[in-house]
Amino acid sequence: MGLNHVLDLGAYDHILFLSALAIPFTFKSWKKVLVLATVFTVTHCLSLMLSVYEVVVVDVSLIEFLIPVTILLTAVFNIIYQKMLEGSKSIGLHAIATAFFGLVHGFGFSNYFKMLVSGEDEKVTPLIGFASGIEISQVTVVMIVLILAYFVQTVLKVKQPIFVWVASGIVLLITIPLLYQTFPW
Repeated sequence: MGLNHVLDLGAYDHILFLSALAIPFTFKSWKKVLVLATVFTVTHCLSLMLSVYEVVVVDVSLIEFLIPVTILLTAVFNIIYQKMLEGSKSIGLHAIATAFFGLVHGFGFSNYFKMLVSGEDEKVTPLIGFASGIEISQVTVVMIVLILAYFVQTVLKVKQPIFVWVASGIVLLITIPLLYQTFPW
């Protein structure tokens, strides 16, 4: 179920977020992207768990709006990332933002997940299975973005900053209608 959740093209917000997350990185920094994807998985599942056990209850319409906001912020960060963190070895800011965004995305899926496990006494095992599927699918999406970046930068000879700006701009353009559709009028 975690695989399908991320790779569902009908619910492409996850793919869009992961793409935005991976855009500024290259194969040389694959470990950093893997750490970020794992941070996202852990916090995504944490918010699912908090929701399933009703420790935290969040307004669904607010979360549905915040999901494209997280995508937009990640893409905007990428555009300024080149100047701010060029040459930086730290992904601390990225990790903090990714953790927060993972919480938001997890709450976005929590109602559906709660329905799936509502009759179950034991909820941790389905959550672990779900998390495993999410992690596998996220690594898949990140690898596709890294391969695309490698192709564009190596074969087409597009410099990395240009690739980051253009790819992030495309993510922004796709995200703007999502913001409009989910704005809590």
